[in-house]
Amino acid sequence: MSTFGISDALCARVPAMQAWLEHAFLDIAPVAANAPRAKGSRHVLLASEIAHATFQDILIDYREGEPLYIRAANGLPARVEFGPADIEFACALVAELLRPSGMPAVGDDSSARLMSLASRIAASDATVLIQGDTGTGKEGMARFLHARSERKNKDFIAVNCAALPETMMEAMLFGHKKGSFTGAAQSSDGLFLAADGGTLFLDEIAELPLNLQAKLLRALQESEILPVGATHPVPVNVRVIAACNRDLAAESEAGRFRSDLYWRLNVMPLALAPLATRKGDVTAISAAMLLSFHEKASDGEIFPWPTTDTLATLAGHSWPGNARELGNVLQRAMVLREGDRILSSDLSLMAVAAPAPAPAPAPAPAPTPMVAPAAVAEEYAQPIRLPARGRPMRLKDITRASKLDAVRMALREADGHRALAARKLGISERTLRYRLAELREMAMA
Repeated sequence: MSTFGISDALCARVPAMQAWLEHAFLDIAPVAANAPRAKGSRHVLLASEIAHATFQDILIDYREGEPLYIRAANGLPARVEFGPADIEFACALVAELLRPSGMPAVGDDSSARLMSLASRIAASDATVLIQGDTGTGKEGMARFLHARSERKNKDFIAVNCAALPETMMEAMLFGHKKGSFTGAAQSSDGLFLAADGGTLFLDEIAELPLNLQAKLLRALQESEILPVGATHPVPVNVRVIAACNRDLAAESEAGRFRSDLYWRLNVMPLALAPLATRKGDVTAISAAMLLSFHEKASDGEIFPWPTTDTLATLAGHSWPGNARELGNVLQRAMVLREGDRILSSDLSLMAVAAPAPAPAPAPAPAPTPMVAPAAVAEEYAQPIRLPARGRPMRLKDITRASKLDAVRMALREADGHRALAARKLGISERTLRYRLAELREMAMA
């Protein structure tokens, strides 16, 4: 693990910086800015210590005023400027600038403890089972285990079992011989042999059919595979890390997953909690995502710092979509923001966080060329009402109401984005506009 240096002067000036970096599972040590250093080492220094900095270092200017992040360029190191109000995100941003590839972004106590456990597990060669909801970072954890293992210089092969064609699963995992089935014009090694000496990450392991589970069990127990069409097994040296977004023990009890394979995979279990329970990670992951979006943008674009209120709003959200939802929200905020900073009003979380209260009866506003996504979702948040009891109810009224209810639900699920809602419904945007016009007419009736 790389050791990063933080200058004594910076530790005295911003004590929270060292504490955050250590909490982010980075190996950080106080150093004198002018002390000799190893080639390629990276330091975090005060801006006033620039004379001792290299291009790889990070300069910190702790001062009042609006925060600023300047990329490393033209031989100058990266620079982060901020005041007391923005210290939390600034520390997360510096941690992200230092974070080695293959290490998840960490900012929560529970995640720091889990990473400590994962480091110990990585040093072994035991099979690991990672369980957690979709978007909680299972592949990131698998990559961390590989990067900290003795196999780090070999290949890490990731495969989503749910995405494998059912008729080709066996051949893709274990390989096949030439002519073993129709279309097998050439032999193929398969994913197990591709990961030989390294790590094979099997995501969505519960999607494997039962017959393949038996073959996987033998591969794990005997460290050998039998390619399709072969008569002799082939030895393999692979560490398997499996992941599942369902309770694999419950799947085993229900007979949908082999119990012997479950116990063979569950040597070293790791459970990833939903993002909503890891409030500290929200800031760390937000810094990682915003930095990634910024690096892909044009060089002249100003880095969009979230405000303190924005961070509090993000931390208080329920995040049913976990990190994937967080990424969508932040990317949308970068596009929709009007200023240089990301405000709470830029997040478009209202329609997702909680159901909107029923509005007072009033005519729906006339459509405008540019409408915020959350506003679109709220505008059509109310269910369609069928004719009151005593009034004639025709079949076409019921059909129409059902279609418009589907439009309403699609808009809410798409946070008001019309193009996305149209794709969900399988209709064109033009047809969706007709349906929205019908919704407005019914609201005004």
